[in-house]
Amino acid sequence: MAGDWTPDILGDGFEQRTLALEDDDQGPVVATLVRSIPSWFESLGRPLADVDVLYVHGWSDYFFQVELAAFWTGLGARFHALDLRRYGRSLRDGQTPGYVSSLDLYDQDIEAALAAIGHAADAVPKRRLVLLGHSTGGLTLTLWAARHPGRASALILNSPWLELQVGAMARQTIEPIVGIRARLDPLGAHPLVDYGFYTRAQRELGTLPAGQERLAWRPELGFPTHPGWLSAVLEGHRRIAEGVDVGCPALVLLSTRTTVPFAWAPEMTASDSVLVVDDIARSATRIGRLITIARIDAAVHDVFLSAPEPRQEAYRVMREWVRGIRL
Repeated sequence: MAGDWTPDILGDGFEQRTLALEDDDQGPVVATLVRSIPSWFESLGRPLADVDVLYVHGWSDYFFQVELAAFWTGLGARFHALDLRRYGRSLRDGQTPGYVSSLDLYDQDIEAALAAIGHAADAVPKRRLVLLGHSTGGLTLTLWAARHPGRASALILNSPWLELQVGAMARQTIEPIVGIRARLDPLGAHPLVDYGFYTRAQRELGTLPAGQERLAWRPELGFPTHPGWLSAVLEGHRRIAEGVDVGCPALVLLSTRTTVPFAWAPEMTASDSVLVVDDIARSATRIGRLITIARIDAAVHDVFLSAPEPRQEAYRVMREWVRGIRL
């Protein structure tokens, strides 16, 4: 069941709604849907007036990108963002942040959100659906779309985590080891892998979210990772490597280069310091039949949190693409 729409932390123009999911061994589980809806007058005559957008965030993240919402509502679309279970607005005391044992569990979150905006599995929507995912959210939505062909009119991926940073061969080597640990100690500890360089890059760019909740919902060094979660991600990468079909046109936005995050470098404010973008570009060719890959010069991992010039270039590319394809 879903709760009522209430004012959101982002202020005027944003509302949120709690979506109750199945409880698990850590207690009640919820997802949170955030929306920004243009009035009928604001959407009148706009090219995407019959479009609903559903955005899903990445790892150790939540929705806060007001500018991204404004981009879509400015085209007349109804914008929605989903804070998945154990993330952001959906994180509850006593829960392991971001943890799932399978990415397929997010089907519950996504279906609850789609039902709330009029795109339930048994519905006949009168509006088109655009899915928009960042990083791990991009991986999650890619796999969901491939399992539910025909539900989405378009898929847009912002630096999607389609392959492990060490590459396919290394992934295949470590996957069995991670799988054993996932069975024996799914919530066991992993070594620290995030040294805060991406957060530092965003701080220097001035694109970090405001508010005290950021410290808990988007910590400087990211959430701790666990074998059960990593095994779920590796299974997702394996499926992508074998090839899937999302069943709709897809746009993949990526930086032109990667800076390996072994030590701080100023170049991290103009490159992806999280993923190996060339590997992601190759993996993106395996997700469907009509894929557009756009490389944005000087973009960071979240291309919409880059410096002004690459950020506006990313918006320009997305605007032209979404208006040019047949949704």
